[in-house]
Amino acid sequence: MADTLRIVHCFRSPVGGIFRHVRDLTEAQVAAGHAVGIVCDSTTGGDFEEHLFEQMKGKMALGIHRTPMQRHVGPGDLASAWRTFGLIKGLRPDVLHGHGAKGGAYARLFGSLLRVSRSRVARLYSPHGGSLHYDETTATGKLFFALERFMARFTDYLLFVSDYERQTYHRKVGEPPIPNNLVYNGLSAEFEPVRTEQNAADVLYIGMMRDLKGPDIFIDALVLAGTRLGRPVKAVMVGDGDDLPRYHAQVKRLGLEGHTRFLPPMPARKAFALAELVIVPSRAEAMPYIVLETLAAGKSMIATAVGGIPEIFGTGSPALIRPDPRELSNKMSAALADLNAYGSLMPDSADLKTRFGADVMAAAIETAYFAALKR
Repeated sequence: MADTLRIVHCFRSPVGGIFRHVRDLTEAQVAAGHAVGIVCDSTTGGDFEEHLFEQMKGKMALGIHRTPMQRHVGPGDLASAWRTFGLIKGLRPDVLHGHGAKGGAYARLFGSLLRVSRSRVARLYSPHGGSLHYDETTATGKLFFALERFMARFTDYLLFVSDYERQTYHRKVGEPPIPNNLVYNGLSAEFEPVRTEQNAADVLYIGMMRDLKGPDIFIDALVLAGTRLGRPVKAVMVGDGDDLPRYHAQVKRLGLEGHTRFLPPMPARKAFALAELVIVPSRAEAMPYIVLETLAAGKSMIATAVGGIPEIFGTGSPALIRPDPRELSNKMSAALADLNAYGSLMPDSADLKTRFGADVMAAAIETAYFAALKR
C-alpha cells in the first residue's frame, strides 16, 4: 500500500467549524505529501469564505469543487447527488471523508458505489454534531437515527471530535458496529496572544447567526448585564447567517443600537482584538473551534457547558454557564467588573497546545485512514 493517498473531503456548507476543521486537516495532509481535494456546496458562504478558498486552491492537487447541495432532504437531492457523485468519481479517491450529516451521507453512499466498480475506497464519517443534535423522542430524530444505524453498514470508520459527541451517538444511534475513535479538533500556529485594541468593546460574539449558536441569548444578556453594571455594555457581533435580520431587529427593539455593532465574517484573531471578553452562548455544540481559538489567543471568555466545551475547560470550570440570558448576564457583569481576576480562571495554554494541536489531530486521522483501507 502506498504511503501517499488521494483524499477527498465532502461536506455541505463551507462555513463555521466544519470548514475550519477541513482547512486545518487538508493543510496537514498536503504537508504530509497526500493529494487532497474538496467537494462542497456552492450556495453557502460569502466573500470571507471565497477568500479562504482562494488561499487553498494552489495547494489542493485534487482541486476544490463546488456544486449546489440542499440542506434538507427534498426533490432537488437527486440531481444534486448525481452531480456530486460525478465530481467524486472523477477524482478517483483512496479515501472519501464525509463531514456533517449531508457530507457523511454522500461520502458513504458514493464510496460504496465506487467500490462496486473498482478498487477499495475507505469511507469515513465525522458527524461534527450534525443530525446528533436532534431529539431522539421526535419523529424527525427517530428517522435520522434510524438512517444513521442503516448507514453504519456503509461506513469503514467513525471519527468523533469530542467524547460528548461519541456518547451522544452511543445513546441516540447505538453502539457503532465499526471501528471508531475520538480525535479532538486541533489548532496549528495560533497559540500566540492577541492584543486587545484601545477603546475596544466589552464583549464579542463571533459565529454563525442562527439560534442554535445563541446570538439571541447574547443580546438579551446585554440588557441585563447593563442594568447590573449601571452602564451600557458595548458589544460587537461578527458573523452571517439567515437569522441575522432577526438579531438586528432584536437589538433595535431592546434599544441597544448605540452600543452594539454588527460586522461581517472575518478571521477570528482579527475579531478578538475588538473586545475584552469573548462570549460563546451556544445551545448545542460538538467541539467548537472558536473556543479553542479564543483560549489559544490568550483571551478571556464565557461559554455554555454544552457539547464538548467542558472537555476543553474541565468540568466545573467557573467560566461555564447554562445557555440562559440571566446566567450569562450575571457572569458577564462579574467578569467585566474585574477582568484580571476573571482571566486567571482560564485553562493553561501549554496544556491546551498538547491536547489540541493540529499535528496530533492530523496524525490520528491519518492512522484511521490506513486502518479503514485495510478493512
